[in-house]
Amino acid sequence: MKERRTPVLGLIVGNRGFFPDALVEEGRQRILSVLEQAGVRVVTLSTEDTKCGAVETLEDAEKCARLFQNHADEIEGILITLPNFGDERAAAEAVRRSGLKVPILVHAFPDDPEKLDPEHRRDAFCGKISLCNNLVQFGIKFTDTTLHVEAPESPQFKQDLETFLAICRIVKGLKGARLGAVGARPAAFNTVRYSEKILERFGIAVETLDLSEVIARAQKLDAASTEVGRELERLKVTFHPAGIPEEALQKMARLSVALGQWIAAEQINAFAFQCWTAIEEIYGVVPCAVMSLFSESMIPAACEVDLMGALAMYVLMLASGKPVALMDWNNNFGHDPNKAILFHCSNFPCSFFTKCEMSYQHIIAGTVGKENTYGTVIGKVAPGPATFLRLSTHDTEGIVAGIVAEGRFTEEEVATFGGYGVVEIPQLRTLLQTIVKQGFEHHVAVAKDHVGRAVEEALKTYMGWEIVRV
Repeated sequence: MKERRTPVLGLIVGNRGFFPDALVEEGRQRILSVLEQAGVRVVTLSTEDTKCGAVETLEDAEKCARLFQNHADEIEGILITLPNFGDERAAAEAVRRSGLKVPILVHAFPDDPEKLDPEHRRDAFCGKISLCNNLVQFGIKFTDTTLHVEAPESPQFKQDLETFLAICRIVKGLKGARLGAVGARPAAFNTVRYSEKILERFGIAVETLDLSEVIARAQKLDAASTEVGRELERLKVTFHPAGIPEEALQKMARLSVALGQWIAAEQINAFAFQCWTAIEEIYGVVPCAVMSLFSESMIPAACEVDLMGALAMYVLMLASGKPVALMDWNNNFGHDPNKAILFHCSNFPCSFFTKCEMSYQHIIAGTVGKENTYGTVIGKVAPGPATFLRLSTHDTEGIVAGIVAEGRFTEEEVATFGGYGVVEIPQLRTLLQTIVKQGFEHHVAVAKDHVGRAVEEALKTYMGWEIVRV
């Protein structure tokens, strides 16, 4: 699994001259302490650069802008904090002059109702409104905190900071993202159509690879090579395959190496694969276990050449920092309107399951023969929180649209094969009505975490996509 990099934020501390400097000095230290505790590296003016290390004048704004420009390749987001009313123009000018196009979080300190004398009052409650008015006038996108004013040490601000860092990861990760499409979509699945051109407009490239090419590359690999041996061992250690022919495992290992080489060469962030039925008929295995390994390694792999599903997986991976899966909205669960069964053959990452096993693909075994369908990953999804995301290109409108919701996987059992789990989602009926009325697909990307707020804000505010959150 890839290690999460240390986040880097640019910090702007607002100030207004006729408020006490002590409030700014104290507020700056408090916010820096909270950021340090959160593991954030900060780029900000020092107390030698400007009075109190804050931004109050046009000259201060210019100094801050130059500092941010010098660290433009590092800064993932900007935090503007107001220990007092702040100068609305200076902070906004600092952002504008920096030229950075990154997420911005606007924070203001609360007042103590018992300390509203001239020496202690902040008036940041009011100053935040003025600052945001300037940001809107300047056309600068920003994110608000949950409460209008928050103490930096409060649980609410710490949660807002965590959400903001997730927003920054999503926005940064989508800039220059490269998606892979291996093979053609299933002929029966109009539902996974998408527009490469719309994605390209948002800086997201699509690299294609014919299925025959990856099969040919896999077949040419020496089974005795170090690379194939390493992948074979990985398959065995991960899935403890019992009753799976060695020949099938060898084919999976070679497929994993061939895909890995292509992913590395083309700098692929996530990919979608033609998983039936050509590969079974030509190569003799299903690719599910191999795709599971990639997803577990933080390179999301989607079924059935669902490239927009792969993109949604990538977004959720960026938000949560965890492996993600692609599932079907598959069955009702009794008569409970807020519960459903999510299912796939499957290729879920092993970390999703209570217990992870390798098997064969029951559904298409009757068509291509059981001997050609080894490699599915089966089991029950472990209970816990979940976020669900679907993205689509609406080609006639020229937009990317999406729907996001939160819920949980329950403890309930289902007598079925494949990968499965019962989910409980408040207002599930509203969610499903939105899916069918707006023409979203039957696949949904899933993260084992609650990151819906970060996903909605990143995609709607900063990417400009049309996102519905249920």
